[in-house]
Amino acid sequence: MLCAITLTFMLCAEPIDIGSRRELFTDRLLIESTHNVELRLHEPVPREIALMFDAPWEGNSCGYVTVFQDGDLYRMYYRGGEQAFQGDPPAHEHTTCYAESTDGIHWSKPDLFLTEFNGSKKNNIIWTGEASHNFTPFKDDTPACDPGARYKAVALEGSGLWAFQSADALQWTKTGNAPIITQGAFDSQNLVFRDPVRGEYRAYWRDFRDGRRDIKAAVSKDFLSWSEPVWLSYPGAPEEELYTNQILPYFRAPHMLLGFPTRYLDRGWSPSMRALPELDHRLKRAKDSPREGTALTDGLFMSSRDGATFLRWDRVFIRPGLRTADNWVYGDNYQAWGIIETKSAIENAQNELSIFATESYWTGSSSQLRRFTLRIDGFVSASASNTGGTLVTKPLIFNGDKLALNFSTSAAGSIRIEIQETDGTPLPGFTLADAPEIFGDALDQVVPWKEERTLEELSGKPVRLRFEIKDADLYAFRFFE
Repeated sequence: MLCAITLTFMLCAEPIDIGSRRELFTDRLLIESTHNVELRLHEPVPREIALMFDAPWEGNSCGYVTVFQDGDLYRMYYRGGEQAFQGDPPAHEHTTCYAESTDGIHWSKPDLFLTEFNGSKKNNIIWTGEASHNFTPFKDDTPACDPGARYKAVALEGSGLWAFQSADALQWTKTGNAPIITQGAFDSQNLVFRDPVRGEYRAYWRDFRDGRRDIKAAVSKDFLSWSEPVWLSYPGAPEEELYTNQILPYFRAPHMLLGFPTRYLDRGWSPSMRALPELDHRLKRAKDSPREGTALTDGLFMSSRDGATFLRWDRVFIRPGLRTADNWVYGDNYQAWGIIETKSAIENAQNELSIFATESYWTGSSSQLRRFTLRIDGFVSASASNTGGTLVTKPLIFNGDKLALNFSTSAAGSIRIEIQETDGTPLPGFTLADAPEIFGDALDQVVPWKEERTLEELSGKPVRLRFEIKDADLYAFRFFE
């Protein structure tokens, strides 16, 4: 599937300095031309249920999940909620709950003894009240960060986003006497993180743009004083309602900001709507509010290099799927904020990425979170069929003496690389004739050259890369020493 931006030649006046960064194909910044090569968005593979939200203080409307790795521990935070029908009061006020894991796959809910619920503190609740609707934490890895504020969070109270802090990720206090951001609707999962490349905090939150749900952003040096908010832009993408944003720096290439927004749309009543799973439940929801019966949600993917302009892909990232229940209503398929690296269930296989999404929203007395997996760096590939294709980069400047690829071929497929002058002239010793065919499946395989040449002589000089791709997917590349 081609991305929303047309595949045309794009001239670059100045070479792009990529240093030794890992470069993914989640946008076209580095690409000048392609022939018989498409940029292909890959869909995550659904795996097991990671967590059931079935405790008395959780319920059928749990969501707004945050996941991150913290040393040897994986942490998860989520809203506990129980949605009622037809005007009945909710079973309990919102809670913020905590789970943890040692492998990112098997999760437990520890008894924290921090917050009382129905007369007992034997639970995994870390916060209750209004802020629990969308309490979203992160770990601040800034070296100079105050240890008492090593973990930070934002949440809606009143008409603005308030800041919270913690020394241990479990016991939280509110920061300051006023909200830190006030221009927005905030009725969604709003988030803040430390941008390690740009050296600033970035905030993304919900607001309404001409009556349509969309995303605003701001930056800060101190987490408390923020720039004037701006709307995100998505050149070439259709106008769609985005319920959450889930933007974060990709940990293997932090100069790339990836987003996993939830798309919201109300398709109204039709034969297709009535043919979807659980019609009786859909009709019951619609009695409270028509859109609760006819709105749908699924997961999208987008990427950015500046945090403001995003390439939003025109193919869905997570579909509701071929299911008989739990995944075709408003509230399902909300992607969690966070990407973690986990072991594969296949013996001797490479690690993979795990992401999470909600399902079974507002059905019965509980809901659940499903884990999905994706190849490491495997969001988008430059892909060609067995007839072969070509991708040529714009002029680049790199640092290093080796080139490594994340790629996958068939048994008959291959990738070959030629390094060129900026005018397209092949460089002696690095022509296609000097490049052995590469085939197999690897995350970081070094490209060999005949006569065992290294790239040291080309480091720091502008060059182009020409990739010849045959029945293969190229996910990422990087230069290094």
